[in-house]
Amino acid sequence: MLQKNLRLRKRSAFTATYKTGKSFHLHGITMFCGKIQTNGNPTKAGFVVSKKIHKRAVKRNRIKRLMRESYRLFLKRGNLPNKYMSVIFVASTKLLDKDFSYINSAITELAEKL
Repeated sequence: MLQKNLRLRKRSAFTATYKTGKSFHLHGITMFCGKIQTNGNPTKAGFVVSKKIHKRAVKRNRIKRLMRESYRLFLKRGNLPNKYMSVIFVASTKLLDKDFSYINSAITELAEKL
């Protein structure tokens, strides 16, 4: 599980991150980057899977869990991105039938762009 100080939680933080306009897309995952850091706080991450992806919450939550775990493993390897204040990962329908290795490689490639 991702630590509390590394999670993006407030709606205002999500909207501020979306408004910056900096985004990257790869293998069905879109990454939005927030403002550039001025202090040394860790980068906070948020994970979004819309109801348009699948109507059942079980499917949406599974994708979010897989994305969170791959980001946590990325941070555990010591690749701590501190350039941005916040990062949001948004899933698309391509991820519905994918396994962890596919999602892990996509999240790792996107997070390395930080």
